[in-house]
Amino acid sequence: METVTLSKINPTPAVLRTALQLDQAGLIKHEEIEALERVGERYSVAIPAGVVALMDPNDPEDPIAKQFVPDTAELDALDNELADPIGDHDHSPLPGLIHRYPDRVLLMPTLSCPVYCRYCFRRDRVGRNAAAPSSTDIDSAIAYIKDRKDIHEVILTGGDPLSLSDTRLGALLAQLSAVPHLNNLRIHTRVPVSLPSRVTDRLIKALRCDLPVWMVLHVNHSRELTTEVANTCERLTRGGIPLLSQSVLLKGVNADIETLSELFRRLIALKVKPYYLHHPDQAQGTARFRLSLEEGRAIFDALRGHLSGLCQPTYVVDIPEGYGKVAAQTAAIEQSDQEWRMKDFKGEIHRYEEI
Repeated sequence: METVTLSKINPTPAVLRTALQLDQAGLIKHEEIEALERVGERYSVAIPAGVVALMDPNDPEDPIAKQFVPDTAELDALDNELADPIGDHDHSPLPGLIHRYPDRVLLMPTLSCPVYCRYCFRRDRVGRNAAAPSSTDIDSAIAYIKDRKDIHEVILTGGDPLSLSDTRLGALLAQLSAVPHLNNLRIHTRVPVSLPSRVTDRLIKALRCDLPVWMVLHVNHSRELTTEVANTCERLTRGGIPLLSQSVLLKGVNADIETLSELFRRLIALKVKPYYLHHPDQAQGTARFRLSLEEGRAIFDALRGHLSGLCQPTYVVDIPEGYGKVAAQTAAIEQSDQEWRMKDFKGEIHRYEEI
């Protein structure tokens, strides 16, 4: 496989952000530049050089490129696709805070990411031009958490929380650690996989606080697990940070037994427990990644005979409009035509329509 190295990119940016840079790297067709500039105006693009190096520009089906290189199809939203597919807005009592489940909240201290996934369910809200919550917003969110003693876990997400400086991240964790009714903190991030150089000794020191901190890595393909990523995972675990993973089941990337098996086995070898396998959300402009729930369930059922229980994540689907995340194998209780009936965590039944 021919990979793109920094010396082949002219000029040599550390991060590809524009259609022209993508063209110079050989990752798009020259005639697509104008159309992809329009995509970039709507949805942010950023691909670090280390991720670019994993791509094969001669393979139109390259699973790494498919995840991060923009596509003109992103501007072709289907009628039933949603700008807010998991209903964050309806469960956001304050800027930067989402309270969907009784015992935990999502806190989004930043809306910036080091790399932008083309299937992101928050693609309308994250990016270089997004207005991140202010320090006042974060203080208000922490006050909200302090006032509700039934909240036991805070999940830092975004954006990518590791986009924060070490100082800001450490200060935020210290504030949260002072809340007496919190049991643990969780960080959802792509940084150790897509920008492992960011994980320095100083960052690991900033992650140490008075509460257990669990880190959930976003990774979809075993090719992303380079030697540098493996070393980063080892440094995090040696630093006292237990690691989990979450992946998205994506057509053309990993939607087959062999690819998923290799990914999950490799993660376990790195002391990363596969946690969630997400069915793709119904975000606008992401139809090319979606497979049917029936197809996804069949793939996951087949994995049971190929993988030990330790290697298996939970296959989950978010019920649109904010009804929460449910196990795809058990919550989908009835199917007819392109529609499922699903039971949420409260026991209520909702329609899930395939797009």
